[in-house]
This record gives sequence, C-alpha cells and structure tokens, in this order.
Amino acid sequence: MVMTVVLGATLLSGCGDGGNEPAKAAAVAPPPASSAPAPPPSTAPPSKTPSASPKPTKKPPVTLPKPGNPSGRAAIPSAARATDTSKPDRTIGNGTPASCTSAAVVKAVGQGGVITFDCGPHPVTITMKATAKVRNTSSTVVLDGGGRVTLSGGGARRILYMNTCDEAQTWTTSHCNDQATPKLTVQNLTFTKGNSTGITTEGGGGGAIFARGGRLKVVNSRFTGNRCDGTGPDLGGAAIRALDQSQDLPVYVVGSTFSGGVCSNGAALSSIGVSWTVLNSVFKGNSAVGRGANPARGGTPGGGSGGAIYLDGNTFTLSLDGSIIEDNRAKEGGGAIFFVSNDRTGTLKIRNSKLRRNPSAGFETAGLPGIFFLGSTRSTSGSTLTK
Repeated sequence: MVMTVVLGATLLSGCGDGGNEPAKAAAVAPPPASSAPAPPPSTAPPSKTPSASPKPTKKPPVTLPKPGNPSGRAAIPSAARATDTSKPDRTIGNGTPASCTSAAVVKAVGQGGVITFDCGPHPVTITMKATAKVRNTSSTVVLDGGGRVTLSGGGARRILYMNTCDEAQTWTTSHCNDQATPKLTVQNLTFTKGNSTGITTEGGGGGAIFARGGRLKVVNSRFTGNRCDGTGPDLGGAAIRALDQSQDLPVYVVGSTFSGGVCSNGAALSSIGVSWTVLNSVFKGNSAVGRGANPARGGTPGGGSGGAIYLDGNTFTLSLDGSIIEDNRAKEGGGAIFFVSNDRTGTLKIRNSKLRRNPSAGFETAGLPGIFFLGSTRSTSGSTLTK
C-alpha cells in the first residue's frame, strides 16, 4: 500500500518499487492553473551606497550693527563711495583678536596705503595706547574695519591724527594749508571713547579724528562717546575736527552715526572754513556744553554752540541729505547746527532730512528749530524741522 501526504507544495511518497521518481517529478511540477499568481516584481528603488556626511557650513563673520540712516535715499557721488579694499597693501592681525593691537594700528597707519584687519570672525575692540598718525609722505591712507573693528581711545587719547602742517609728520610741500594729499578714508569702523581734552595744538578738538589738509572721507562708520575740551569759543569736534581741506573740496560723511559726543562746541563735527557733504547719516544725543558762545561773552570761557555740528569761517557749504539729527542740545546756539559764515558767503542746504528735538538753550534762527544760521543762502526741501 502506498501512502501519499501533501505538505505545502511538496509531495512525499512512501516505500515501494519505482516510487521515488514519480515523487520527484511531482515536486518539480508547475502549480495548477488555479493557483494564485506570483506577486509582481518589487518596485522599490535599488539601495544606494551611503554618501559621505556633508561638510558643515562655514558661518559668516559676525558684524556690528550697520550705522547711518537706513531710510536715507540720498544719491552717493562716486567721490564719496567706499574705497575698494579687496587688495590691501597691509593687513592688521593674523586671524586672532590678540594679534590686533594698538602698536599694529599705529605702525600700519604710519606706513600708509590700503589697510584692512584680520582679527577673527567676531567683533573686536582695539584700545589705543597711542594716537595713530598719518605721515604726510603717504598719498593715500584707507582704514577699513570690515564692520567688525572698534578703535577705542580708552577715554584717554585722540585716536587718529592727520596734519599736513605738522613738521613732525614731514612737510611735503611749501603750501601745507592746501595740498592734495594725504587722502584719508575711514570706512566700516567704530570710533569710541576718543578724547582730545587738553590738546591745544591747532585749536584743539577732534576727540576721535583730527584732520588738517589733504582730504578726509568717512563712510559707514560709527562714532560714540567721544570727547574734547568742555569750554572754548572756537574749539570743537568731539568726533571729528577738520581744517584746510584741499581746494576747499568737501569732507564727505556717508552712512555714518554720531552719538553721545560731548564738547564745548560741535559735539559731533566741527570745522573752520571747511565744507561738508553729509549723506544718509544720523546724529543723536550729542551735547555742546561750553558757556559764553563765540566770541565769548565777558566773564565766560566761551563755547556751547552746535549740539551736533559747528561750522565757522568764511566761504563754505553744508549739504545735508537723507539724514536725521535728533535729541542733540546746545547750552548756547544751534542745538542741531551752528552755521556762521563771517563774510556771509556760506550756504546751507537741507534735503529729505529730519531735524527734531534739538533744543538751543540760548538762541537760534527764527523758523529754523535747532539751527543758528548766518550766511548767504539757506534752503530746505523734503525735510521736517521741529522742536
């Protein structure tokens, strides 16, 4: 007797002559037509060889807040634009904050040329142990902080100095009062705690920058908490004091901010006989603290005018465009601007700007809140001037 047991698809046969071959045939026989169809081929994508881990993205350098008036729409002439520093003549630092020193700044400025900084990816403050001085043999000095460098006077000294009539910096012409070079540009820098108090040479002033002769240009920079002497009738410029610019061409100030300056006069900018073109900039919280005006009243030391800007001399201009002057004050005249053209040839132009809350404790010109003006012509367009 032959017994057959079916287990799944395999047929097993018991003992008997010739029983093995039929069993083998059955085991390999195709399934009956009624069997379920085979499943379709897999549609899953073929496995991939794991790729190498992606390289971490390099973080961009950290920069300081951008200065100036972001709403300013003044057109920037080519002469006022930032200088290309992609191919510097020298670089301060080797990639670390510790390598960016006062001595390195002083040396680089003395050598001149286009100067950049490599102090690492984060903002750094360099406290100056000495004032950096431009040599008059340098045709060009460009100092570019890349938006990450602050130069501090530590409340003890002026930060940057240029004077074509200073023999110690070499006389290069017989007419130092009007020479084309050096051309000094500061850009993408912060100047803080500069202090020229007690320096009387050339009339003093210029807590952060003093510039006589040649040309000066300031682009995308911030000036905060700078100082100069607290009394004196013609002394000024807690941030910048400028004299004798070449061919009476203007000092350009573009996209910059001036705050917290304190001086006898002109707690941000001050000059005698110098023209200025100020574009897309901000002046806030500066104070002219002198007493007695100019010329000084009897029994007073003089000063106290131009909370933000103090301009004196004969023929010069101030062109203010796309800028904000607010919350500055003067103990005497011109909480925002003091403008006196002695021969009445000077002109004042204010365009697309806002002047507000700039009290003058002593005097100002009727119809011009925060301004004392003596000159030839004045004009305002697209601007608001309010107390």
